[in-house]
Amino acid sequence: MKMTLDKWAEATFNPAPNIQTIRKWVREGRIFPAPVKHGRSYYVEPDAQYIEPGTLAGRIMRDRHGTKAA
Repeated sequence: MKMTLDKWAEATFNPAPNIQTIRKWVREGRIFPAPVKHGRSYYVEPDAQYIEPGTLAGRIMRDRHGTKAA
């Protein structure tokens, strides 16, 4: 079951980043698997991960799955 970005951030980070920062990460393709947008809200898998953009893992994920969120 998917969860909202703010709940995901609270469960993943301590302390959680600002919601605007997380939305920026979504636009930049830094969260994998990419969150989906329904109306004004984004929903993400609970086991989603933040991927650093310059890392090999980040480049592989981007190339395999694209950088845009659904």
